[in-house]
Amino acid sequence: MIRWILIGVLSITTIAGGIWGYQERQDKNAILIQAENNYQKSFHNLTYHMDLLHDKIGTALAMNSEKSLSPAMVEIWRLTSESLSDVGNLPLTLLPFNKTESFLADIGDFTYRTSVRNLEKDPLTDEETKALENLYKQAADIKDELREVQHLVLENNLRWMDVELALATEDEQADNTIIDGFKTVEEKVEGYSEGNIQSSVIGMATKDHEFKNISGEKLNQETALDKSKAIFKLKDDQDLAIAGTGKGADIPLYSISYKDGDRHGYMDMTQKGGHPLNILVERPIKEKKLSLNKGLEKAERYLQDYDLDHMQIFNSSEYEHIGVYSFLYNQDDIRIYPDAVEVKVALDNGDILGLTARNFYMNHHEREIPEPEWSAEEAKEQVNSNVKIQENHLAVIENDLGEEVLVHEFLGTMNDDTYRIFINALNGNEERIEKLGGTEINYEGLS
Repeated sequence: MIRWILIGVLSITTIAGGIWGYQERQDKNAILIQAENNYQKSFHNLTYHMDLLHDKIGTALAMNSEKSLSPAMVEIWRLTSESLSDVGNLPLTLLPFNKTESFLADIGDFTYRTSVRNLEKDPLTDEETKALENLYKQAADIKDELREVQHLVLENNLRWMDVELALATEDEQADNTIIDGFKTVEEKVEGYSEGNIQSSVIGMATKDHEFKNISGEKLNQETALDKSKAIFKLKDDQDLAIAGTGKGADIPLYSISYKDGDRHGYMDMTQKGGHPLNILVERPIKEKKLSLNKGLEKAERYLQDYDLDHMQIFNSSEYEHIGVYSFLYNQDDIRIYPDAVEVKVALDNGDILGLTARNFYMNHHEREIPEPEWSAEEAKEQVNSNVKIQENHLAVIENDLGEEVLVHEFLGTMNDDTYRIFINALNGNEERIEKLGGTEINYEGLS
């Protein structure tokens, strides 16, 4: 009898294990399919938006009415923002594409600056018209190259997940049609004369977005792997894959990954100094044992371990037993939004599952911040009177032109919705309003 019971138990265990393994594979396949669909959508959206962008620039050049030109410039600016968003959603971390991004930012900067001025009183100069004509020609080349890549993607049923794998492993045998296509786009942009792209007409706000806070000696791959094991808390015998960025990247990086059973991790580390810019660890999350506040303590200690000091929590949320904590650098009690850092903590045992510090290392420096010319009370009068203010801070944000501005930040509610409102502390202008999700914001009750 006992023998048959044991056989039954083993059979049930084997079946259950098979079902679990099948479900695990199904879940992973579903995640891969979703990622592939998102990449395909972003790529085809980019191609479509570049088509529209080229057409809209041509339409603007053909316009004879300054009154019609201003809304046309606004539409071009919107399309460049859409295109930049599309590029940001593609797996191009290891493929230098910064010149094309800068080109799109230049178009957006130029069209924004011209759209906000009175073009009837201050029409486009000959220099500005010539710059717009050059941008039109350049947009045509990019559009054509993207269309060629799109044709090959559709004809050969190419997958973006294969692109991501090829970039991470530097697999020269893989079909790199998409990679080669994007390299061609980047080469065409690089071939344009500096005068066309960086003329005084087009403000190069992106020049200020270089990595300003990278210090230390350059690490070789062996040292980077040793440091990665410490960051991931792995054993010395754990195998990791490592790949360096190609020439022309905005900053030389090592991309490091590992897989250990149902746990795998990925990290972007600067070659200079070995600073982790992005960390992602995926594993099954068990029953929650830590509160959101306890997770915050883990996140704060983690930032201190990597010399990310003077960081102030400003937002926390919980998703499937994972605590997500957003921090801002604090300089003289002023919150610096460009220097943001995000940490993810597993609330089953306190493991660090994620770090996003790219913005901090890109933007951080000690700033000379001017004294406010508008008081908090004066700025508050610019806020809709129906908004109930919960708290306010001085902060530094980037405006639509990529320029840092000092603002009074107000957090308030209206009709059960939460808003973050930024009023310029030097001239009283309303810089930005953000509507926040109801569960996303955590007021001062975190400590």
